[in-house]
Amino acid sequence: MSEVRSPLWNIRPDTRLDLNDPYLLLQQVTLFVRDQDRSLRFFVDCLGFAVALDYLSEEYGRWVMVAPPDGTARIALVSPKPNSEDYPYIGKARQIVFLTENVEAKYREWNERGVHFHHPPQPAPFGSLFTSFEDIDGNRFAVIEFDEATRLVEEQRRRTEERLEAERRAVQEMEIARQVQARLFPQRTPPVRMLEYAGACFQARQVGGDYYDFLDLGRERLGLVIGDIVGKGMAAALLMANLQANFRSQCAIAADQPRQFLRSVNQMFCENTADGDYATFFYSEYDGETQKLRYANCGHLAGLLLRGDGSLERLTSNATVLGLFAEWDCMIEERQLFGGDTLVLYTDGVTESFNGAEEEFGEERVIDSLRRNRRKSPEAVIESLVEGVRRHNVHEQQDDVTVIVAMCREKGARS
Repeated sequence: MSEVRSPLWNIRPDTRLDLNDPYLLLQQVTLFVRDQDRSLRFFVDCLGFAVALDYLSEEYGRWVMVAPPDGTARIALVSPKPNSEDYPYIGKARQIVFLTENVEAKYREWNERGVHFHHPPQPAPFGSLFTSFEDIDGNRFAVIEFDEATRLVEEQRRRTEERLEAERRAVQEMEIARQVQARLFPQRTPPVRMLEYAGACFQARQVGGDYYDFLDLGRERLGLVIGDIVGKGMAAALLMANLQANFRSQCAIAADQPRQFLRSVNQMFCENTADGDYATFFYSEYDGETQKLRYANCGHLAGLLLRGDGSLERLTSNATVLGLFAEWDCMIEERQLFGGDTLVLYTDGVTESFNGAEEEFGEERVIDSLRRNRRKSPEAVIESLVEGVRRHNVHEQQDDVTVIVAMCREKGARS
């Protein structure tokens, strides 16, 4: 047997964090029974309770708890040994009281399920109704309907339903946001002479702040861009969408005037975001006719250019991040690519992923993975790198992992 937690386990009234008037919750009532399995079936099948806990401990034996539908308290079903001091208490419980807004309805429901009641609902003090029944061991329970209590029960149920509905809507809206953001990533890869390329983003949450794109700049030119928005979750996703819109709306001037293009993107990003919001960014443009790569690294991790002869060049930052400074400029640098050269761009979710010893994956492991898989396709290089990050990281993924791999073909290779 293993622990079983019902979704009802966490349902409870609103708490107040006040040390002078602390919140108090009845966690459980202990009920001594002869056979835990038989009693468990009674509470689940006859009373419609949920299994809150069913756990086998080598030291203490089996722990079984059941909870009523609202989940605010639990009944521990304990089966004492015959020679224990608790054994005589089996079937002797008399003070467990259930509260409901409709005793008649509960009486009919449980009676049809085989519960043995002592009498039909009858008047009780303060204008309420009550009845009582016994479980299979003779433990006695009361069921009471009380006007004020009914109001409290109904209010609690309403709060629970509202909270569950709010959680359902939040999950639904987050899924819609995930689908919308997925469409913001490249849906196609424009063909470019002498270049094979691919990209992928593996988000830590349903939405994230990493961005990559492939921009068709015309005349055999391709923009390869990758960015990392500060922060995580929905806020970062909105900034990512804003940055993507800026890039795509102005990319017509990118190929001919890259510095002006990036200055304009930075200006719009500054105007549309709050103080302190920024993005690291790597913009590059590949020309299929000349096989030249122009780039600007705006505070991003260094791009890795593995040459066909095995040497490595790091395309380090040559500009500040986007979005922090209204007065902003950048340098455009250039590299000649040759057949067999491979370019890798990635975000810090790759290098900052850490293992159980708090050791980061780091740039050297990225380079090792690149060297081992350089003869494979761009898609296979990405898959191998991401798999290495996942093997290294024993924890839940904490940050988005985004990678672009571009390979310059050898002359005469199939396009």
